[in-house]
Amino acid sequence: MDFKIECPKCGWEPQPDDRWQCNCGHVWNTFETTGRCPACHKVWEHTRCHPIFVGGCEQWSPHLDWYKGLDEALRLAMEELMREKAPNI
Repeated sequence: MDFKIECPKCGWEPQPDDRWQCNCGHVWNTFETTGRCPACHKVWEHTRCHPIFVGGCEQWSPHLDWYKGLDEALRLAMEELMREKAPNI
């Protein structure tokens, strides 16, 4: 699937070395686990953009809203599944 990750409010794009901290204290890249803390397994439904000094806006947004182009990628994947399951006529 081809999609992009960016803040839905300001367009800031996180890099692989960017990190977020869970309430349990664990630090990781939230987009590597789709918002789930690998230490305590809390699922973060909202993600905060990084601070302004690194280009972000510090605003909270639903985690899934960060994935741009996901709708199109899912549509294409569904079409492929339907072709695979279609009976040969």
